[in-house]
Amino acid sequence: MNSERTNDQDVYPSADDIVGVNDVNAARTRLDGVIHRTPLDRSTTFAERSGAASVGLKLENMQRTGSFKSRGAYNTMAQLSSSERERGVVASSAGNHAQGVAFAGGLLGIDTTIVVPEVTPSAKIEATRGYGAEVLVEGDIYERSYEHALELADEEGLRFVHPFNDEEIIAGQGTVGLELLDQYPELDTVLVSIGGGGLISGIATVLKAHDPDIRVVGVQPEGAFHAKPSLERDEIHELSGVDTVAEGIADTRLLDKTFAVIRERVDDVVSVSDREMSVAVALLAERAKTVAETAGAAPLAALLSGAVDVTNEHVAVIVSGGNVNLSDHAERTRSGLMRLGRYAEARLSVADWPSGLDALTETLERHGAELEELERARRTDADDPNRTPVTIGVAGGGRDHLSTVFDALDDRDGIAVENGPLDG
Repeated sequence: MNSERTNDQDVYPSADDIVGVNDVNAARTRLDGVIHRTPLDRSTTFAERSGAASVGLKLENMQRTGSFKSRGAYNTMAQLSSSERERGVVASSAGNHAQGVAFAGGLLGIDTTIVVPEVTPSAKIEATRGYGAEVLVEGDIYERSYEHALELADEEGLRFVHPFNDEEIIAGQGTVGLELLDQYPELDTVLVSIGGGGLISGIATVLKAHDPDIRVVGVQPEGAFHAKPSLERDEIHELSGVDTVAEGIADTRLLDKTFAVIRERVDDVVSVSDREMSVAVALLAERAKTVAETAGAAPLAALLSGAVDVTNEHVAVIVSGGNVNLSDHAERTRSGLMRLGRYAEARLSVADWPSGLDALTETLERHGAELEELERARRTDADDPNRTPVTIGVAGGGRDHLSTVFDALDDRDGIAVENGPLDG
Protein backbone atom coordinates (compact mmCIF):
# COMPACT_ATOMS: atom_id res chain seq x y z
CA MET A 1 0.00 0.00 0.00
CA ASN A 2 1.02 3.57 -0.48
CA SER A 3 -0.31 6.95 0.49
CA GLU A 4 -1.18 9.64 -2.02
CA ARG A 5 -1.75 13.15 -0.77
CA THR A 6 -4.06 14.63 -3.39
CA ASN A 7 -4.42 18.00 -1.66
CA ASP A 8 -2.64 19.91 1.05
CA GLN A 9 -4.48 19.31 4.30
CA ASP A 10 -5.53 22.93 4.66
CA VAL A 11 -7.18 23.13 1.22
CA TYR A 12 -9.57 20.20 1.47
CA PRO A 13 -13.04 21.67 0.97
CA SER A 14 -15.43 22.08 3.85
CA ALA A 15 -18.29 19.60 3.99
CA ASP A 16 -20.73 22.52 4.22
CA ASP A 17 -19.38 23.86 0.92
CA ILE A 18 -20.06 20.53 -0.77
CA VAL A 19 -23.50 19.38 0.28
CA GLY A 20 -26.16 20.26 2.83
CA VAL A 21 -29.64 19.12 3.77
CA ASN A 22 -31.23 21.68 1.43
CA ASP A 23 -29.44 20.00 -1.48
CA VAL A 24 -30.77 16.62 -0.41
CA ASN A 25 -34.30 17.95 -0.04
CA ALA A 26 -34.09 19.40 -3.55
CA ALA A 27 -32.91 16.01 -4.80
CA ARG A 28 -35.88 14.33 -3.15
CA THR A 29 -38.20 16.64 -5.10
CA ARG A 30 -36.51 15.75 -8.40
CA LEU A 31 -36.66 12.04 -7.59
CA ASP A 32 -40.31 12.05 -6.58
CA GLY A 33 -42.13 9.55 -8.78
CA VAL A 34 -38.86 8.40 -10.37
CA ILE A 35 -37.32 6.13 -7.72
CA HIS A 36 -38.85 3.87 -5.09
CA ARG A 37 -39.16 4.68 -1.42
CA THR A 38 -37.53 1.42 -0.41
CA PRO A 39 -38.82 -0.58 2.56
CA LEU A 40 -37.28 -0.79 6.02
CA ASP A 41 -37.56 -4.41 7.13
CA ARG A 42 -37.25 -4.97 10.90
CA SER A 43 -35.32 -8.12 11.85
CA THR A 44 -35.74 -9.70 15.26
CA THR A 45 -33.22 -12.40 14.30
CA PHE A 46 -30.41 -9.94 13.58
CA ALA A 47 -31.24 -7.87 16.65
CA GLU A 48 -30.93 -10.95 18.86
CA ARG A 49 -27.69 -12.05 17.20
CA SER A 50 -26.07 -8.63 17.63
CA GLY A 51 -27.50 -7.56 20.98
CA ALA A 52 -29.20 -4.54 19.42
CA ALA A 53 -32.54 -3.24 20.65
CA SER A 54 -33.77 -3.39 17.06
CA VAL A 55 -32.36 -3.77 13.56
CA GLY A 56 -33.87 -2.27 10.42
CA LEU A 57 -32.72 -3.39 6.99
CA LYS A 58 -33.01 -0.52 4.50
CA LEU A 59 -33.53 -2.53 1.32
CA GLU A 60 -31.93 -0.50 -1.46
CA ASN A 61 -31.51 -3.79 -3.33
CA MET A 62 -35.22 -3.30 -4.09
CA GLN A 63 -34.59 0.11 -5.65
CA ARG A 64 -35.04 0.66 -9.39
CA THR A 65 -31.95 -0.76 -11.15
CA GLY A 66 -31.31 -2.88 -8.05
CA SER A 67 -29.28 -0.37 -6.03
CA PHE A 68 -29.20 3.13 -4.54
CA LYS A 69 -27.14 4.41 -7.47
CA SER A 70 -30.18 5.45 -9.51
CA ARG A 71 -30.84 8.19 -6.92
CA GLY A 72 -27.61 10.11 -7.47
CA ALA A 73 -27.41 9.44 -11.20
CA TYR A 74 -30.88 10.81 -11.93
CA ASN A 75 -30.44 13.79 -9.61
CA THR A 76 -27.24 14.73 -11.46
CA MET A 77 -28.42 14.15 -15.00
CA ALA A 78 -31.76 15.91 -14.48
CA GLN A 79 -29.77 19.12 -13.91
CA LEU A 80 -27.66 18.96 -17.09
CA SER A 81 -27.85 21.80 -19.58
CA SER A 82 -29.54 21.22 -22.92
CA SER A 83 -26.18 21.18 -24.71
CA GLU A 84 -24.79 18.59 -22.27
CA ARG A 85 -27.87 16.43 -22.79
CA GLU A 86 -27.49 16.63 -26.57
CA ARG A 87 -23.83 15.52 -26.47
CA GLY A 88 -24.46 12.68 -24.02
CA VAL A 89 -22.59 11.51 -20.94
CA VAL A 90 -19.90 9.02 -20.03
CA ALA A 91 -19.41 7.25 -16.72
CA SER A 92 -17.19 4.61 -15.13
CA SER A 93 -18.55 1.97 -12.81
CA ALA A 94 -18.11 -1.47 -11.31
CA GLY A 95 -21.73 -2.07 -12.27
CA ASN A 96 -24.40 -0.35 -10.19
CA HIS A 97 -23.57 3.25 -11.09
CA ALA A 98 -23.54 2.08 -14.71
CA GLN A 99 -27.13 0.93 -14.46
CA GLY A 100 -28.14 4.09 -12.61
CA VAL A 101 -26.69 6.33 -15.33
CA ALA A 102 -28.17 4.21 -18.12
CA PHE A 103 -31.55 4.22 -16.38
CA ALA A 104 -31.51 8.00 -15.97
CA GLY A 105 -30.37 8.46 -19.54
CA GLY A 106 -33.30 6.42 -20.79
CA LEU A 107 -35.80 8.50 -18.83
CA LEU A 108 -34.22 11.83 -19.78
CA GLY A 109 -33.37 11.02 -23.41
CA ILE A 110 -29.61 11.26 -22.91
CA ASP A 111 -27.13 8.97 -24.69
CA THR A 112 -24.90 7.15 -22.20
CA THR A 113 -21.53 5.42 -22.51
CA ILE A 114 -20.32 3.36 -19.55
CA VAL A 115 -16.77 2.09 -18.97
CA VAL A 116 -16.59 -0.92 -16.64
CA PRO A 117 -13.64 -2.98 -15.32
CA GLU A 118 -13.10 -6.60 -16.28
CA VAL A 119 -14.27 -7.83 -12.86
CA THR A 120 -17.79 -6.48 -13.41
CA PRO A 121 -20.36 -9.32 -13.25
CA SER A 122 -21.93 -10.12 -16.62
CA ALA A 123 -25.40 -9.63 -15.13
CA LYS A 124 -24.59 -5.99 -14.42
CA ILE A 125 -23.15 -5.46 -17.91
CA GLU A 126 -26.17 -6.98 -19.63
CA ALA A 127 -28.57 -5.03 -17.41
CA THR A 128 -26.75 -1.80 -18.28
CA ARG A 129 -27.01 -2.53 -22.00
CA GLY A 130 -30.66 -3.37 -21.42
CA TYR A 131 -31.22 0.24 -20.31
CA GLY A 132 -29.83 1.40 -23.65
CA ALA A 133 -26.24 2.31 -22.74
CA GLU A 134 -23.12 1.56 -24.72
CA VAL A 135 -20.81 -0.48 -22.45
CA LEU A 136 -17.01 -0.56 -22.83
CA VAL A 137 -14.98 -3.06 -20.79
CA GLU A 138 -11.62 -1.52 -19.98
CA GLY A 139 -9.12 -2.13 -17.16
CA ASP A 140 -8.48 -4.84 -14.59
CA ILE A 141 -9.69 -2.69 -11.68
CA TYR A 142 -12.05 0.24 -11.36
CA GLU A 143 -9.29 2.89 -11.31
CA ARG A 144 -8.21 1.92 -14.85
CA SER A 145 -11.82 2.17 -16.07
CA TYR A 146 -12.14 5.55 -14.40
CA GLU A 147 -9.03 6.87 -16.15
CA HIS A 148 -10.25 5.60 -19.54
CA ALA A 149 -13.67 7.22 -19.05
CA LEU A 150 -12.07 10.58 -18.22
CA GLU A 151 -9.96 10.37 -21.39
CA LEU A 152 -13.06 9.56 -23.43
CA ALA A 153 -14.97 12.48 -21.93
CA ASP A 154 -12.12 14.85 -22.76
CA GLU A 155 -11.69 13.55 -26.31
CA GLU A 156 -15.39 13.64 -27.24
CA GLY A 157 -16.55 16.59 -25.16
CA LEU A 158 -18.92 14.53 -23.00
CA ARG A 159 -20.04 15.26 -19.46
CA PHE A 160 -18.45 12.77 -17.06
CA VAL A 161 -20.93 11.58 -14.43
CA HIS A 162 -18.78 10.65 -11.46
CA PRO A 163 -19.89 7.63 -9.42
CA PHE A 164 -19.30 9.32 -6.05
CA ASN A 165 -17.13 12.46 -5.97
CA ASP A 166 -19.83 14.90 -7.02
CA GLU A 167 -22.11 17.21 -5.04
CA GLU A 168 -25.23 16.24 -6.96
CA ILE A 169 -24.46 12.52 -6.72
CA ILE A 170 -23.97 12.83 -2.95
CA ALA A 171 -27.20 14.80 -2.58
CA GLY A 172 -29.14 12.16 -4.51
CA GLN A 173 -27.75 9.33 -2.39
CA GLY A 174 -28.60 11.35 0.71
CA THR A 175 -32.31 10.83 0.05
CA VAL A 176 -31.80 7.39 1.62
CA GLY A 177 -31.14 9.25 4.87
CA LEU A 178 -34.34 11.29 4.56
CA GLU A 179 -36.34 8.10 4.20
CA LEU A 180 -34.58 6.58 7.20
CA LEU A 181 -35.64 9.46 9.42
CA ASP A 182 -39.26 8.94 8.38
CA GLN A 183 -39.18 5.15 8.72
CA TYR A 184 -36.94 4.73 11.78
CA PRO A 185 -37.26 7.79 14.07
CA GLU A 186 -35.68 5.99 17.04
CA LEU A 187 -32.47 5.39 15.05
CA ASP A 188 -29.19 5.38 17.03
CA THR A 189 -26.63 3.97 14.57
CA VAL A 190 -26.49 3.41 10.83
CA LEU A 191 -24.05 1.06 9.07
CA VAL A 192 -23.18 1.91 5.46
CA SER A 193 -20.81 0.36 2.92
CA ILE A 194 -18.02 2.58 1.61
CA GLY A 195 -16.48 2.24 -1.83
CA GLY A 196 -15.79 5.77 -2.97
CA GLY A 197 -17.94 7.25 -0.23
CA GLY A 198 -20.88 8.89 -2.01
CA LEU A 199 -23.64 6.99 -0.22
CA ILE A 200 -22.31 7.44 3.30
CA SER A 201 -21.54 11.12 2.59
CA GLY A 202 -25.16 11.76 1.64
CA ILE A 203 -26.64 9.76 4.50
CA ALA A 204 -24.31 11.32 7.08
CA THR A 205 -25.19 14.81 5.83
CA VAL A 206 -28.88 14.22 6.54
CA LEU A 207 -28.56 12.32 9.82
CA LYS A 208 -26.00 14.58 11.46
CA ALA A 209 -28.04 17.67 10.59
CA HIS A 210 -31.08 16.05 12.21
CA ASP A 211 -29.27 14.74 15.30
CA PRO A 212 -25.49 14.91 15.77
CA ASP A 213 -25.72 12.00 18.23
CA ILE A 214 -26.81 9.52 15.56
CA ARG A 215 -23.73 7.41 14.91
CA VAL A 216 -22.71 6.89 11.27
CA VAL A 217 -20.31 4.00 10.72
CA GLY A 218 -18.76 3.02 7.39
CA VAL A 219 -17.92 -0.56 6.44
CA GLN A 220 -15.26 -1.73 3.99
CA PRO A 221 -13.74 -5.08 3.02
CA GLU A 222 -10.39 -5.93 4.58
CA GLY A 223 -8.99 -6.10 1.05
CA ALA A 224 -10.13 -2.54 0.18
CA PHE A 225 -9.74 -0.79 3.53
CA HIS A 226 -8.66 2.74 2.70
CA ALA A 227 -11.11 5.08 4.43
CA LYS A 228 -10.02 4.48 8.04
CA PRO A 229 -6.33 5.10 7.28
CA SER A 230 -7.40 8.30 5.51
CA LEU A 231 -9.26 9.50 8.60
CA GLU A 232 -6.37 8.56 10.89
CA ARG A 233 -3.83 10.43 8.77
CA ASP A 234 -6.21 13.26 7.87
CA GLU A 235 -5.26 12.88 4.23
CA ILE A 236 -6.41 10.65 1.40
CA HIS A 237 -4.80 7.22 1.55
CA GLU A 238 -4.67 5.28 -1.71
CA LEU A 239 -4.24 1.51 -1.96
CA SER A 240 -1.96 0.09 -4.63
CA GLY A 241 -4.52 -2.65 -5.27
CA VAL A 242 -7.59 -4.36 -3.85
CA ASP A 243 -8.36 -7.97 -2.97
CA THR A 244 -12.01 -8.68 -2.22
CA VAL A 245 -15.03 -10.49 -3.66
CA ALA A 246 -17.10 -7.33 -3.00
CA GLU A 247 -16.42 -5.76 -6.38
CA GLY A 248 -19.06 -3.08 -5.83
CA ILE A 249 -16.95 -1.43 -3.10
CA ALA A 250 -13.50 -2.38 -4.38
CA ASP A 251 -12.30 1.21 -4.75
CA THR A 252 -8.72 2.14 -3.91
CA ARG A 253 -9.41 5.53 -2.30
CA LEU A 254 -11.77 8.34 -1.45
CA LEU A 255 -11.55 11.58 -3.40
CA ASP A 256 -11.49 15.15 -2.14
CA LYS A 257 -15.24 15.75 -1.79
CA THR A 258 -16.19 12.46 -0.20
CA PHE A 259 -13.13 12.59 2.04
CA ALA A 260 -14.07 16.08 3.21
CA VAL A 261 -17.62 15.04 4.08
CA ILE A 262 -16.64 11.74 5.69
CA ARG A 263 -13.96 13.23 7.93
CA GLU A 264 -16.44 15.80 9.29
CA ARG A 265 -19.63 13.73 9.46
CA VAL A 266 -18.76 10.02 9.78
CA ASP A 267 -17.94 8.64 13.22
CA ASP A 268 -15.93 5.54 12.35
CA VAL A 269 -15.04 3.03 9.65
CA VAL A 270 -14.61 -0.71 10.28
CA SER A 271 -13.53 -3.63 8.12
CA VAL A 272 -15.01 -7.07 7.48
CA SER A 273 -13.58 -10.16 5.82
CA ASP A 274 -14.85 -11.75 2.63
CA ARG A 275 -15.98 -14.75 4.67
CA GLU A 276 -17.95 -12.54 7.04
CA MET A 277 -19.65 -10.89 4.08
CA SER A 278 -20.47 -14.33 2.66
CA VAL A 279 -22.17 -15.23 5.94
CA ALA A 280 -24.21 -12.03 5.70
CA VAL A 281 -25.23 -12.82 2.11
CA ALA A 282 -26.40 -16.28 3.21
CA LEU A 283 -28.32 -15.00 6.24
CA LEU A 284 -30.00 -12.23 4.25
CA ALA A 285 -31.26 -14.86 1.82
CA GLU A 286 -32.36 -17.23 4.57
CA ARG A 287 -33.70 -14.88 7.24
CA ALA A 288 -34.72 -11.75 5.34
CA LYS A 289 -35.64 -13.55 2.09
CA THR A 290 -33.67 -10.98 0.12
CA VAL A 291 -30.89 -11.22 -2.44
CA ALA A 292 -27.94 -8.95 -1.72
CA GLU A 293 -24.66 -8.61 -3.54
CA THR A 294 -21.57 -8.95 -1.38
CA ALA A 295 -21.00 -5.19 -1.17
CA GLY A 296 -24.58 -4.71 -0.07
CA ALA A 297 -24.19 -7.28 2.70
CA ALA A 298 -21.05 -5.70 4.18
CA PRO A 299 -22.91 -3.60 6.80
CA LEU A 300 -24.76 -6.67 8.07
CA ALA A 301 -21.42 -8.48 8.25
CA ALA A 302 -20.13 -5.69 10.49
CA LEU A 303 -23.20 -5.97 12.69
CA LEU A 304 -23.06 -9.75 13.09
CA SER A 305 -19.27 -10.06 13.40
CA GLY A 306 -19.12 -7.67 16.35
CA ALA A 307 -17.04 -5.12 14.45
CA VAL A 308 -19.37 -2.47 15.91
CA ASP A 309 -20.79 -2.55 19.43
CA VAL A 310 -24.52 -1.91 19.06
CA THR A 311 -25.72 -3.22 22.42
CA ASN A 312 -29.26 -1.99 23.12
CA GLU A 313 -29.16 0.38 20.14
CA HIS A 314 -31.61 0.84 17.27
CA VAL A 315 -29.50 0.08 14.20
CA ALA A 316 -30.15 0.66 10.50
CA VAL A 317 -28.28 -1.57 8.06
CA ILE A 318 -28.15 -0.25 4.50
CA VAL A 319 -28.45 -3.19 2.07
CA SER A 320 -27.19 -1.09 -0.81
CA GLY A 321 -27.63 -3.40 -3.79
CA GLY A 322 -28.74 -6.77 -5.10
CA ASN A 323 -27.30 -6.95 -8.60
CA VAL A 324 -25.52 -10.28 -8.70
CA ASN A 325 -25.26 -13.30 -10.98
CA LEU A 326 -27.30 -16.15 -9.54
CA SER A 327 -24.30 -18.47 -9.79
CA ASP A 328 -22.17 -15.96 -7.86
CA HIS A 329 -24.91 -15.55 -5.27
CA ALA A 330 -25.09 -19.33 -4.87
CA GLU A 331 -21.32 -19.46 -4.39
CA ARG A 332 -21.38 -16.68 -1.78
CA THR A 333 -24.28 -18.35 0.01
CA ARG A 334 -22.53 -21.70 0.07
CA SER A 335 -19.35 -20.07 1.34
CA GLY A 336 -21.37 -18.41 4.09
CA LEU A 337 -23.00 -21.67 5.11
CA MET A 338 -19.57 -23.31 5.27
CA ARG A 339 -18.40 -20.52 7.55
CA LEU A 340 -21.46 -21.11 9.74
CA GLY A 341 -20.68 -24.84 9.85
CA ARG A 342 -23.87 -25.76 8.07
CA TYR A 343 -22.34 -27.03 4.85
CA ALA A 344 -19.33 -29.28 4.36
CA GLU A 345 -17.56 -31.07 1.55
CA ALA A 346 -15.65 -34.34 1.65
CA ARG A 347 -13.98 -36.90 -0.59
CA LEU A 348 -15.22 -40.48 -0.18
CA SER A 349 -14.48 -43.87 -1.67
CA VAL A 350 -17.53 -45.99 -2.43
CA ALA A 351 -17.67 -49.73 -3.13
CA ASP A 352 -20.03 -51.33 -5.67
CA TRP A 353 -20.54 -48.29 -7.87
CA PRO A 354 -23.21 -47.11 -8.47
CA SER A 355 -25.37 -49.27 -6.20
CA GLY A 356 -23.19 -48.26 -3.25
CA LEU A 357 -24.74 -44.82 -3.46
CA ASP A 358 -27.88 -46.23 -1.88
CA ALA A 359 -25.98 -46.71 1.38
CA LEU A 360 -24.69 -43.14 1.13
CA THR A 361 -28.08 -41.52 0.62
CA GLU A 362 -29.76 -43.74 3.21
CA THR A 363 -27.19 -42.77 5.85
CA LEU A 364 -27.59 -39.08 5.14
CA GLU A 365 -31.39 -39.31 5.25
CA ARG A 366 -31.34 -41.27 8.52
CA HIS A 367 -29.20 -38.56 10.16
CA GLY A 368 -31.25 -35.64 8.85
CA ALA A 369 -28.67 -34.26 6.41
CA GLU A 370 -29.18 -33.20 2.80
CA LEU A 371 -26.99 -34.22 -0.13
CA GLU A 372 -26.44 -30.99 -2.04
CA GLU A 373 -23.75 -32.11 -4.45
CA LEU A 374 -22.18 -35.35 -5.68
CA GLU A 375 -19.71 -36.04 -8.46
CA ARG A 376 -17.12 -38.61 -9.32
CA ALA A 377 -13.65 -37.43 -8.35
CA ARG A 378 -10.48 -37.74 -10.39
CA ARG A 379 -8.79 -41.02 -9.51
CA THR A 380 -5.25 -40.95 -8.08
CA ASP A 381 -2.60 -43.62 -7.56
CA ALA A 382 -3.56 -43.77 -3.90
CA ASP A 383 -7.15 -44.78 -4.65
CA ASP A 384 -8.29 -48.37 -4.21
CA PRO A 385 -8.94 -49.66 -7.75
CA ASN A 386 -12.00 -51.56 -6.48
CA ARG A 387 -13.67 -48.39 -5.14
CA THR A 388 -14.96 -45.26 -6.80
CA PRO A 389 -13.79 -41.85 -5.49
CA VAL A 390 -16.53 -39.23 -5.16
CA THR A 391 -16.83 -35.75 -3.70
CA ILE A 392 -19.98 -34.72 -1.88
CA GLY A 393 -21.43 -31.55 -0.43
CA VAL A 394 -23.71 -31.99 2.57
CA ALA A 395 -25.95 -29.48 4.33
CA GLY A 396 -26.81 -29.89 8.00
CA GLY A 397 -27.77 -28.15 11.19
CA GLY A 398 -24.29 -27.16 12.34
CA ARG A 399 -20.74 -28.36 12.90
CA ASP A 400 -21.64 -30.94 15.55
CA HIS A 401 -24.43 -32.35 13.41
CA LEU A 402 -22.24 -32.61 10.31
CA SER A 403 -19.45 -34.20 12.31
CA THR A 404 -21.90 -36.90 13.45
CA VAL A 405 -23.08 -37.38 9.86
CA PHE A 406 -19.59 -37.91 8.48
CA ASP A 407 -18.70 -40.26 11.31
CA ALA A 408 -21.76 -42.32 10.41
CA LEU A 409 -20.72 -42.40 6.76
CA ASP A 410 -17.22 -43.53 7.68
CA ASP A 411 -18.66 -46.33 9.83
CA ARG A 412 -20.87 -47.60 7.00
CA ASP A 413 -19.68 -50.72 5.15
CA GLY A 414 -18.55 -49.88 1.65
CA ILE A 415 -17.94 -46.17 2.37
CA ALA A 416 -14.75 -44.50 3.56
CA VAL A 417 -14.33 -40.78 4.25
CA GLU A 418 -10.89 -39.97 2.92
CA ASN A 419 -10.60 -36.19 3.15
CA GLY A 420 -12.90 -33.79 4.92
CA PRO A 421 -15.25 -32.52 5.89
CA LEU A 422 -13.98 -29.16 4.73
CA ASP A 423 -15.76 -26.37 6.62
CA GLY A 424 -14.23 -23.38 4.84
